[in-house]
Amino acid sequence: MSKTPQELAQERVARQMAAINLEIPDRVPLGVVFVSIGGDIVPEYSGITQAQFAHDYEKALAAVEKYNADFPFDVPGASLMGLGGIFGMALSDHSDISTMASFITGPVHKVLRDKYFRFPGNEIGEDATPQFIGGSFMEAEEYDALAEDPLNFIVETILPRVMKGLDTPKSAMETWTKFGVELQKYQDASIRMGISAAGQGYGFLPFGITQAPLDVIADFLRGVTDTVLDTRRHPQKLKKACEALVEPMVNFGLAFKEKLGAEIMFIPLHMNEYLSPKLYKEFYWPTLKKVILRLLDEGVKSMVFFEGHHEPHLETILELPKGWGVAYFEKTDIVKAKEVLKDNCCVAGGLPISLVVNGTPEEIDFFIKDLFEKVKPGGGFMLAPSTGVAPVGTPLENLLAVIDAVEKYGYY
Repeated sequence: MSKTPQELAQERVARQMAAINLEIPDRVPLGVVFVSIGGDIVPEYSGITQAQFAHDYEKALAAVEKYNADFPFDVPGASLMGLGGIFGMALSDHSDISTMASFITGPVHKVLRDKYFRFPGNEIGEDATPQFIGGSFMEAEEYDALAEDPLNFIVETILPRVMKGLDTPKSAMETWTKFGVELQKYQDASIRMGISAAGQGYGFLPFGITQAPLDVIADFLRGVTDTVLDTRRHPQKLKKACEALVEPMVNFGLAFKEKLGAEIMFIPLHMNEYLSPKLYKEFYWPTLKKVILRLLDEGVKSMVFFEGHHEPHLETILELPKGWGVAYFEKTDIVKAKEVLKDNCCVAGGLPISLVVNGTPEEIDFFIKDLFEKVKPGGGFMLAPSTGVAPVGTPLENLLAVIDAVEKYGYY
C-alpha cells in the first residue's frame, strides 16, 4: 500500500533524526538537512537557463517541483537559488528580519549591486553557475573598530563599500526599499516551495545558518589571502576580532530558532583547509567551538560542513560533547572519519559528486555497497554528496542509481 505524503514525510524526518541522534534508523538517510544532489542540473532538467532559474520564481518553482518529484531523495535535491551573504549577519540583532536577509537571490543581487557575487544573466553568462568571489574590503588598521563593535562596523563601513546602491543617501533609500520588496517575493516563493514539497512527501527539519568567526573575516572583510597573512602580521588583532564575532554569529543562528523553530544549524567552513593544524587550533577552532557550544546550550545542534580535506584537524572534533550534531565532510576519508567520530557525532558525506557525474550506474552501485559495509554499522551515518551541486550534463540514470543503491543496501 502506498504511503500518504504525510506518512512519507514523517518517515524521512524520523530517519534523519535517528542518524543525527546516533541511533540506528530504518535505513541510511540519503541527504542531510537541506543538502542533496541538485544544483545546475535542476534548471537543465526542466529546459530553462540558469538565469531564468535565478531570476524567475515561477519558472524556478516549476523546475524545483519537477526535479524533486522525479528524483526522490530523503532531502529535496532542488530548492530556490539563494547564496549566503553578510547582510543577514549584519542584522543579527534584529531576528525578525535577519533570517529573511540571509540569502542573496538574483533579483536581490540586482537591487544591492553588491561586489560579492556574480549571477547568471548579469555579470556572467545565461547558463553559468552563480559565483561567490569575495574580496578584501577592510584594511588591517580597522581590526580594532571591527572588534569594538562588529555589527555597526559592518553596517556603517563595509556595506557602503560593497554595495553600489549605497553611494548616496537617495540611492540608499531606493536600494533598501527595493531590497525589502524582493525579500518578500523570495519569502512568498519559499513558502510555496515548502507547500509543494510537503505534498510530495518531504518533511523538513527546521534549520538555520551561521558561520565560523574567522570565515566571516575571510569571506566578507579581508579576503582569504589577507586573512592568512594576518595570522602572522596581526595575530592578536585577528584573534580579538574573532572573539568579538562569536556573539553576533550565535545570535544570527538563534534568530532562526526564534523565527523558524530551527533545531539544526548549518555551518559551512571555508578557511579550515587553508590552515596548518597549528594555525587552525590557534585562530580558527577556538571561536568555532564556542559558537557550536553556545548553540548547543540553547538546544540547537550544529551541522558543520568541513570543506576540503579535514583529516589534519579531525581529532579536535572530539573536544565537543557526545551528540553535538553532524560532521559533514567534503573530501575527508569518510571511513576514517566514522571510525574516529562514531561515538561523538553523526557523520555525513561519502558520496563523491565526481562519481555521480562520471561513473556508471554499476560503479555507483558497487561503491555504495562497499561504503555501507564499512560505515553503516552502529548507525549515526548519513550518505550525502561531496557537494550538492551536480553540473549540467550529469547522467540522470546515475541519480537514479544512487537512489536504487541506497534502497538495496541501506536498510538495517
